[in-house]
Amino acid sequence: MTLSVENLTISNSEQPLFNPVNFQVEAGSILTLMGPSGCGKSTILSAIAGHLSPVFVLEGKITLGGLGMNALAPDQRRIGLLFQDDLLFPHLNIWENLAFGLPKAIAGRTRKEKALSTLAQLGLSNLAEKMPSEISGGQRARISLMRMLLSEPHAVLLDEPFSKLDKALRSEFREFVYQQIRSKGIPALMVTHDDDDIPQGGHVLRWPWANETNKTTEGTPC
Repeated sequence: MTLSVENLTISNSEQPLFNPVNFQVEAGSILTLMGPSGCGKSTILSAIAGHLSPVFVLEGKITLGGLGMNALAPDQRRIGLLFQDDLLFPHLNIWENLAFGLPKAIAGRTRKEKALSTLAQLGLSNLAEKMPSEISGGQRARISLMRMLLSEPHAVLLDEPFSKLDKALRSEFREFVYQQIRSKGIPALMVTHDDDDIPQGGHVLRWPWANETNKTTEGTPC
């Protein structure tokens, strides 16, 4: 499963936000996209996920596993999103939050069993009945990630996912995220401002992306 972007440009009513961008992210790999605020990093993630604002015009081709994404609705793309905020539902307890992420094909008691099994794998079974407000920021971050992964995405987009965690939690959660992505063998595209977030052996595109695309995606690890 490869995430591919070919000759991607995004324009507003006046001009393109950036020159055409090309990259591929292989299964189990993480590509980091870096650049100054306002250069279009998060807008690229929105375009890939299918949430691009109508004020923008997208040109180019987005494919995932050889399937064109441009014409698909967001819920048809099978792309998971992880943001700086955990976005857990405050009115649902922890196992219910996890169960919410499961595909609709998993029904009835099986949903709770799957959620509880996931918590057991994380060593967090004691949190099952707690509310999001009753657990720590690091625990909420893990639950948010696992809820997204339980939806069985074919690719993952990470938008500054570690920026609101303190230094100790940030390092620990960062490695947890990367391990989950690699073990599940799904491509991931990450936006960040922090060089420390770049995974060991991963690749990075630095602004201006068009000048470094070939160098960073064809075999030069950072």
